[in-house]
Amino acid sequence: MQSSGVVLHTDKYQINMMYAHWVNGTHNRKVVFEAYFRKLPFGNGYAVSAGLERIIAYINNLRFEESDLEYLRQQEENYDPAFLEELRTLRFTGSLFSVKEGTLVFPNEPLIRVEGRVIEAQLVETALLNYMNYQTLIATKASRIKNVAGNDILMEFGTRRAQEADAALWGTRAAYLAGFDATSNMLAGKMFGIPTKGTHAHSWVQSFESEEEAFERFAEALPGQVTLLVDTYDTLKSGVPHAISVGKRLEEHGIKLSAVRLDSGDLAYLSSKTREMLDQAGMHDVKIVASNDLDEHTIMNLKVQGARVDSWGVGTQLITAADQPTLGGVYKLVAREGEDGTYQPTIKISANPEKVTTPGIKDMYRLIDPKTGKAIADYLCFPEEQQVIEGSPVHLVNPSHPYLNKQLEAYKAESLLIPVFVDGEQVYELPTLEQIRDYHKEQLKLFWPEYLRMLNPEHYRLYISEDLWETKAQLMKAYMKK
Repeated sequence: MQSSGVVLHTDKYQINMMYAHWVNGTHNRKVVFEAYFRKLPFGNGYAVSAGLERIIAYINNLRFEESDLEYLRQQEENYDPAFLEELRTLRFTGSLFSVKEGTLVFPNEPLIRVEGRVIEAQLVETALLNYMNYQTLIATKASRIKNVAGNDILMEFGTRRAQEADAALWGTRAAYLAGFDATSNMLAGKMFGIPTKGTHAHSWVQSFESEEEAFERFAEALPGQVTLLVDTYDTLKSGVPHAISVGKRLEEHGIKLSAVRLDSGDLAYLSSKTREMLDQAGMHDVKIVASNDLDEHTIMNLKVQGARVDSWGVGTQLITAADQPTLGGVYKLVAREGEDGTYQPTIKISANPEKVTTPGIKDMYRLIDPKTGKAIADYLCFPEEQQVIEGSPVHLVNPSHPYLNKQLEAYKAESLLIPVFVDGEQVYELPTLEQIRDYHKEQLKLFWPEYLRMLNPEHYRLYISEDLWETKAQLMKAYMKK
């Protein structure tokens, strides 16, 4: 079945709210929404922002085609035909601000801010969260694995286990921007320019009379990149000895055995023994690749056990974020147009304190110690509060515990929310994937190791301005009286 565009990549209640606004004549009212998450995934100390490139493409292609309108005509709600005609010409005419991809981000920080007509801002919520949540989740997982693997080569091997093609492709991109070096996914390589790597399957070995013959035939076919999978029958008694003997014969013809791959068994023990056997044969340059349901925890444990692995193929656990398969990002209204045409802050009250929103249009800054070059905290304030831009002393209020506050005298302020669309026009030039990758590396350098460690990371602080806290407190008091 052929689909139309992406505009119906949304929840039905978005269309229903758009229609209800249209019926009430409020569809052109200006609003401001923010997208953020409340809790860091995987127990990590930070998350890695990703998904903006796909969001930009989505916004640029946002339009209702005739097949979309025909589908809406068939809905039981019986939408007024005049409403559907309104949708026919709908385009995104608002503004969108976002943190850059690769930025280290934290709970309750606005990663994306959408300003515009409520009919447009409501429509984009579902797709925006879908792209942001998944790619940020995978980028964070990949960054955790990279922190554990250090300078080892990391390859993304998850396509066959991903939740469909889109997850495989965009998950691969998210993994690469956060530190992975290559992928087995050829389409992702073509689309995004990511280096591709691959060896052969057990079926290749099984399809020949002997393991040694299988290795020789593979090396003859692909002499420029000979990596042999050595665990089809017996890793140490068969696979590695055959790889060594084939490697020796290759050397006589000027061909090098690049690596052997281990895909099962006790990887710590097998990799150590394999390294020993390769070294004894004088094949010190032959690398060892490991795969088999790896993640940051298994890689860390294998390293503690002395595994001699140079390159890791990580699949299922990465591409599905198996230990936490959702980020849980939300999209909340923070301001609406008042009768006088100005924006009025709005708040959502909840019995769960962590779900109470922070009202108003906010700018976000990363405050950096000018002496150390390290991040101190992130800071939210109203755009009209200029002191943080000017470098004047700033009073920091803890949004959850306002009695925990501090005065900051010396700092550098880096603005985190950048304009991407202004009045419907894209004003942000997309960086290359390599530039995003380099930017993420620089972001990591901004933070002390205690914020980056995998186990029991230190809690990085988000503060708000006094004006912002007072506005929040006043709105909470006003609504709790009603």
